[in-house]
Amino acid sequence: MVVSAYAEPMVETYSRPRFGAPREPKNLVNPGNRLVRVIDFVTADHVRAVGFLLLCGLLLFLPGFFTIPPIDRDEARFAQATKQMVETGDYVDIRFQDEVRYKKPVGIYWMQAAAVQTASALGLPRAQLRIWVYRVPSLIGAIGAVLLTYWTALAFVTRRGAVLAALIMCSSVLLSVEARLAKTDAMLLLTVVAAMGAMARVYLSWQRGEDPAHPPWSWPIIFWTALAGGILLKGPLILMFIALTVVTLAILDRDASWLWRLRPVWGLMWMLVLVLPWFIAIYWRAGETFFADSVGGDMLSKLAAQESHGAPPGLYLLLFWITFWPGAPLAAMAAPAVWGARREPGAQYLLAWLVPSWIVFELVLTKLPHYVLPLYPAIAILTAGALERRVLSRSAWLMRGSAWWFAIPALASIIAVVAAIKLTRQPVFVAWPFVGGTLIFGLFAWWLYEDNRAERSLLNAFVAAIFLAFALYGAVLPAMTPLFPSAEIARALRNVVCVGPKAAAAGFHEPSLVFMTDTSTVLTDGSRAADFLSQGSCRFALVEQRSERAFVQRAEAIGLRYNVATRIEGYNISQGRGVSIAVFRSEGTE
Repeated sequence: MVVSAYAEPMVETYSRPRFGAPREPKNLVNPGNRLVRVIDFVTADHVRAVGFLLLCGLLLFLPGFFTIPPIDRDEARFAQATKQMVETGDYVDIRFQDEVRYKKPVGIYWMQAAAVQTASALGLPRAQLRIWVYRVPSLIGAIGAVLLTYWTALAFVTRRGAVLAALIMCSSVLLSVEARLAKTDAMLLLTVVAAMGAMARVYLSWQRGEDPAHPPWSWPIIFWTALAGGILLKGPLILMFIALTVVTLAILDRDASWLWRLRPVWGLMWMLVLVLPWFIAIYWRAGETFFADSVGGDMLSKLAAQESHGAPPGLYLLLFWITFWPGAPLAAMAAPAVWGARREPGAQYLLAWLVPSWIVFELVLTKLPHYVLPLYPAIAILTAGALERRVLSRSAWLMRGSAWWFAIPALASIIAVVAAIKLTRQPVFVAWPFVGGTLIFGLFAWWLYEDNRAERSLLNAFVAAIFLAFALYGAVLPAMTPLFPSAEIARALRNVVCVGPKAAAAGFHEPSLVFMTDTSTVLTDGSRAADFLSQGSCRFALVEQRSERAFVQRAEAIGLRYNVATRIEGYNISQGRGVSIAVFRSEGTE
């Protein structure tokens, strides 16, 4: 897993380690694959490579980016807290309606607020209510993480291998999801890859015995700035990845003197300059409440099964075969060679990044799929290194995993289309050409696989991932309107005649409802919703069917006259059950 001797001068070069015994293909005839020729073209220089990866990121992440409504609950909570920052002009405190939201630091809220303010300044109408504006930092984070995976991989493999590693990361299902959600994880990934890439260059330079008279400042600056960004995004989590990597390398090498090349004294001072102002400001505003909620109430509580997300060890390994598709089959075939090369500096560093943190996540009781996302770039680079050196396993049972390239898009497409027909009674014909494309390219990836031409199969699987993104995110999910009842409710309230409608919700309290209607929307029960409706005109009670009895009884008791404006049938994905929401209006309200 190294840069080859023929790599360009821009790429760091060093002696070739023994990453397994490379095997030359039996048939040296160029397969003439058009996708392979595309890679030949884009890897001719760095500008082409970066432009190509940027285009691939947009193709994979933009379908559905503008059209999928807010997803409950985390995305809607982040977006609503940001919206309140913009409304109040208070960029220190973090709140969801009147409740403090101190689980995470302020970084992502500032980024989302900047996106909203920029969109408003550019003349975008109702920018504060458009969820895609709040997703822009996640899109930037996801594409930035792909480009930084390429940059990091250049320390370990050739430019071609770095492009392949970035494509594996770009097409992973988990990153594709996080790029479309207005929350912290895509941007956190960017900071982790930046920090680990900078630290890798320092470590490998030390391993090669380089002792420059004037060590570069660029790597320490990137490293400590990325750490500051990660802390402002998600607290000390980024420090766990760094610390476990450093400790593991120090144990294996019995030496950690290379850390001085990161200039820790100046670096710590710079990091504190970046992070302390807001922490001081929030401490001045909230006292110890923020630290109690974020460290004790959020981080430490994950050691237990927080919010019903508990699961036994091994869950992430099972989810890996879906969340890292289409790279997962190749990662499995690369594993034996990677293990054989575990004491080589490059493989050792990447495994130190991957293995200790993965074990920690498996042992922690609270498990959510996105927790392991910052470890995926290490897997992508290890896989690309094995692929490039043609040392993928020829074990029959591992090679059978190539069928996964066809199985995942086939299953995902069938499930999505069937679910859309069941929910909407519509066949979503617009998705079918994309479904066909993903099945064809997934089948090619499986059918054409051989270890000497694994790159060809990977590229076909990558194209299948693009078609799958257009089918699922671009066509099917936006068409499944019953999954997003808040959007339908907000649309109904926007069509009323009266000015400044006020609403109270009973039985349906999802954050997306507050985001899409108004910060002042009251979340209450059926009885109090009737009281709310009786307090004036241009008021609406949004009453879920299970709360209607209490609403009707209270309305009769107080002599409330009301009309049913509309009834919205949908499905609450957070609770996994159907909902039927009546929109009641006070008599005389249009």
